[in-house]
Amino acid sequence: MIRNLVLFLSLSVLIACGNADDLDEAPVELGNFSLGHNVVVAPNLTKGPVSREASKEEWTDAMTDAIEARFGRYEGDKVYHFGVSVEGYVLAQRGIPLVASPKSILIFNLTVWDDAADKKLNEEVKQITVIESFGGDTLVGSGYTKTGEEQMQQLARIAAKEIERYLVRQNYEQGWFRD
Repeated sequence: MIRNLVLFLSLSVLIACGNADDLDEAPVELGNFSLGHNVVVAPNLTKGPVSREASKEEWTDAMTDAIEARFGRYEGDKVYHFGVSVEGYVLAQRGIPLVASPKSILIFNLTVWDDAADKKLNEEVKQITVIESFGGDTLVGSGYTKTGEEQMQQLARIAAKEIERYLVRQNYEQGWFRD
């Protein structure tokens, strides 16, 4: 039990370290990257237990907008496309404050395409799971402080930030976007 509590608190601290609301700052270095197609689908969308409702269209719109907001800032000469499939979610409902405050979660798959080479950069789909950020307005549970739409938009912003982190890592380790 103690181990699970420590793991949860550690995860919460790591989540809090990543600021998905940094769009007013200069974008991180991604080499010669420019976003082409931003295709978001949700053919197998699964709603998790005790979740608020959200439609496939709401998820695809939220993700498309968040990805465009983050990656539309890049002005490289080479075009890359994203294929995103929203797989599952939990939009937290009200719980017991500070005891059982459910967190919102989003699971999605990402494929990155190189337009000029006409091929996938990641042969295997990258699955990413994001959990809502930990902060003052979510301490008692975002089910109390945010609407389902606000939770969805926050998760989509965090998801776009996680995509950016993945691309930065791949650029460093695999040489993506270098020319």
